[in-house]
Amino acid sequence: MTLLGVNIDHVATLRNARGGREPEPVVAAGMAELHGADQITVHLREDRRHITDRDLEILRKTVRTKLNLEMSIAPEIVEAALAVRPDRVTLVPERRQEVTTEGGLDCIKHARDLERVIEKMRKARIAVSLFLDPETAQLEQAKKLGADMVEIHTGAFANARSARAIEKELGRIEQGVYALISLEIAPAAGHGLDYWNITPLLRRFEYPALVEVNIGHAIISRAVLTGLGAAVKEMKGLIAAATGR
Repeated sequence: MTLLGVNIDHVATLRNARGGREPEPVVAAGMAELHGADQITVHLREDRRHITDRDLEILRKTVRTKLNLEMSIAPEIVEAALAVRPDRVTLVPERRQEVTTEGGLDCIKHARDLERVIEKMRKARIAVSLFLDPETAQLEQAKKLGADMVEIHTGAFANARSARAIEKELGRIEQGVYALISLEIAPAAGHGLDYWNITPLLRRFEYPALVEVNIGHAIISRAVLTGLGAAVKEMKGLIAAATGR
């Protein structure tokens, strides 16, 4: 069964646009869980452009499913994660200038730094996921680092427009997922997934090979028009239909 993680970052983006207190990300998390979300995902960025330390602290106390914290390996963010202790951290690359995460983490180039961070998380009993492009060398390095999960970056697939490009990216993702399974690492996927591309992605596999998908912008955008509960339920329905569960 493929689980749905709902990223609520953009609820905080909307709140911060006016510098006020609404909409409240913590309330959004509760509503998402009430309507079927299996996990709440947030990204605590170094510039705090959306989720804040206060949000993270309250979410840790109120989320009833699982709390997945996307984060860089900057020392300040690592300390924040260790203080809050989410169920899982997903280590991602981060640049101040980017609008959203632009690609997978290079876990070969940053292996030594990642080793230190992963060791700290293990001592705190926090599961670790790495956000990676579906490249064999990166996935094999994830195994060496002891990652519990790898979330495959699906941005190239989401941005593909021609049938040929879509097929190429689906093939890359498929190979990556099966490689992770052979490496005994739980495979997940995320970035740019929406109400149109989730079905062809999940139907690529003969069985629910992906442990989870994390979706944020598409669900929050739909929620503006339909309400958060309806948006989450619709995505859950698409996942169930595509995976036969």
